[in-house]
Amino acid sequence: MTAPTASSAQTDLTALTATELLDAFRSGAVSPVEATRASLDRIDATNDTLNAFCLVDPEAALAQARASERRWHDGDPVGPLDGVPTAIKDIFLTKGWPTLRGSRLVSPDQPWEDDAPSTARLREAGAVLVGKTTTPEFAWKGVTDSPLTGITRNPWDPSRTSGGSSGGAASAVAASMCPLATGTDGGGSVRIPASFCGIFTIKPTYGLVPMFPASPFGTLAHAGPMTWTVEDAALMLDVMARPDSRDWSQLVAPTVPFAGRLGGGVAGLRVAFSPTLGYVDLDPEVERLVRDAVTVLADLGAHVEEVDPGFTDPVEAFHVLWFAGVAKVLAAYPADRRGELEPALAEVAALGESYSAMDYLEATAQRMALGVAMGRFHDTYDLLLTPTMPIPAFEAGVEVPPGSTEKRWTSWTPYSYPFNLTQQPAASVPCGFTAQGLPVGLQIVGARHRDALVMSAAQAFQDARPWAGTRPEPARSA
Repeated sequence: MTAPTASSAQTDLTALTATELLDAFRSGAVSPVEATRASLDRIDATNDTLNAFCLVDPEAALAQARASERRWHDGDPVGPLDGVPTAIKDIFLTKGWPTLRGSRLVSPDQPWEDDAPSTARLREAGAVLVGKTTTPEFAWKGVTDSPLTGITRNPWDPSRTSGGSSGGAASAVAASMCPLATGTDGGGSVRIPASFCGIFTIKPTYGLVPMFPASPFGTLAHAGPMTWTVEDAALMLDVMARPDSRDWSQLVAPTVPFAGRLGGGVAGLRVAFSPTLGYVDLDPEVERLVRDAVTVLADLGAHVEEVDPGFTDPVEAFHVLWFAGVAKVLAAYPADRRGELEPALAEVAALGESYSAMDYLEATAQRMALGVAMGRFHDTYDLLLTPTMPIPAFEAGVEVPPGSTEKRWTSWTPYSYPFNLTQQPAASVPCGFTAQGLPVGLQIVGARHRDALVMSAAQAFQDARPWAGTRPEPARSA
């Protein structure tokens, strides 16, 4: 898992995972104030280059850290993430901070009095909220740039995209600005940037993490943790999955913490490996790295069979549901302000407005059929393995790779949106680097409600191929 540009320095507090920080807080070796100052210093040193944060609040963060320090000193931490620097994607409401969603259409001059469920649960668990991370306008696409906040870049190569729509979150974690960040995923938006930036994430089963306000993208939209390690993601997901009465579609919170279910391994599991899903044009270098990762799981005792799940590309059904969601987002704003939008966003909104109710119901029917097919598939196979992305990160500031004959981001994200349609848990684990030093991700997909199994398999791979010690050299701001 070694990259040519990786840093070997491990003495900086920003190199510690959340789990390591919590151990250090517990022993008294490190204080939450020290950890928060290190995080803020790293943000100050690198954010001008990477543009991962659109809002940073040092005063509020240090006040939270000092309160956490007192609790640890008294032996009474308030929750499982007490004192850990954490970033909130600028899609989640955050009390006292504007949530502008990457758009000029959202006025910052209004009361900001509510926390979204994930924000509230993290705050209650003692996490130190350091700021908000960038998103494309209304989180509509698979890269992160917007008319409001500009281009977010990849810590491994700032000329490349971080992915999206949780690209700010992924860039922040990968650049060691903070060990934890929240993301949303309606078509790949935690997995795309996790793969491009070389970190871990999981899109949990729909409804596991409560959402409020309800997403205009409906039940495609999930929320999930973005971290360096599986252990950190499990800790964070245990917090984010706590109930919130504002989400009518939430699932019952797990009674056994995910953090306590990571040691199951993969021995004896029936695992399908589909390098192309039967229809994807896959970069050969990505395929080689993913095949090698699959071999690791086979060596750990998984019964691996190369087989496709048997569905055709559902992109057109996804487009109807996704673009209609974009139209719904923009319906809340005056039509005469459309000129302030990213032009491509205005274009897909117009397309979304053109769909009929029958179009939407037909797309929903195709979605349900795909869900049935994947349910049957998982009667035979415990897990499905694919590449997370068919390509490594490309040039920053464009929606599709240079030279592409397609216009939309879905043309290069074929492994992600199918599992939003089916609501299944899907994780991305770093599995290697290209010759140019760019990360590649392995996607692990499970049946609905098998989130613990997905994370346990990811943990087994992480134990065999540790990646958290391989980090990009800091991209220093001018």
